Amino acid sequence: MRAHSARSSQFRLLLVMPNHQLVRKGIEMGIRIWSLWDSSQLDADLRQHLEEVSEELLLTDFTDESGLRELIARTTRTHDIDVVLHCGHGSSVLPVVREAWRLGLTPNSPEVYERLQVCESDDRIPAEAPRVSVETLTVDGAHHVIGMTAQRTTGPPDFHVTGHLHPAPLDEEVQKVIAVEVVDLLTASGYRSGPAHTQVALLPLGPRIVSCRAHLGGDRIPLLIDIARGFDPEAAVFAGLLGSRPVVAPASRYAEVGFFLLPEGRLETYTGTEEIAVTSWVRGARFPYRSGDWIAPVGDQRNRRAYVVVEGDTPELTRVRVADARRDLITHIRPAGR
Repeated sequence: MRAHSARSSQFRLLLVMPNHQLVRKGIEMGIRIWSLWDSSQLDADLRQHLEEVSEELLLTDFTDESGLRELIARTTRTHDIDVVLHCGHGSSVLPVVREAWRLGLTPNSPEVYERLQVCESDDRIPAEAPRVSVETLTVDGAHHVIGMTAQRTTGPPDFHVTGHLHPAPLDEEVQKVIAVEVVDLLTASGYRSGPAHTQVALLPLGPRIVSCRAHLGGDRIPLLIDIARGFDPEAAVFAGLLGSRPVVAPASRYAEVGFFLLPEGRLETYTGTEEIAVTSWVRGARFPYRSGDWIAPVGDQRNRRAYVVVEGDTPELTRVRVADARRDLITHIRPAGR
């Protein structure tokens, strides 16, 4: 892997399943980026943004493993790619990593990802157990904890995820125990380079790792960290590939993302998005729907596509501000079956 190239302004990456915010950060750092997605998994607005910021947006069918690997090999050869990095999760991870390893364009062997997959244990964790996610960045085998983020949920009986709060309001000793667990897992796996997103359940007998995946957290968690700490995890991923270790400041405020929790059905009308976007404490918002679009039920991953990001001095204040934004969004949705 040519990750510490002297020609950083010409550093070339092939990113698989990136979001456009990540690609834009790399471009701003002078890195040339090719993006690769399965078109069936790509939202229309994300596709447009990726086409605007990427050197090229490559589309393929991730279920065709041989075709996926052939496209990676051809792209890396044609454009003299330095590093291949998978930015998501799912069935495409191992084929991508295996091809990148064969080509010498990743420092992490496929066995690393297989070991991380083995640790996933979500089915053995009580639904009511509080959860936090831990963002880390590994540079040359050294694991750096960036921050911990708490899940917001609907509460009983379903405990659907409704958003995330950063930093997680945990006492220092609990944070230390969690950090040790996560770093030990990454070390044991042999992970050498890149971001990781680890979910941890807080159980009566101590924290237990639910999953550990080699990518940045989704649901705009990197933006929450940037707002709360003034540290940009997305830019840090690229800096880490070039050998720079992260220096993370303590949080100076709280940041929270809340999903709009729209009911299942067919969207007919909506108002309030413009007012939400210009509210002083709103730091980001997305509403990718248009009249006639189908809205997935709360609890479905697709229901997280619409969200608001707010800042505040306390977790209580950010919770109130998310609730205010949800009230400001007025929708008329025809229920399923009507």
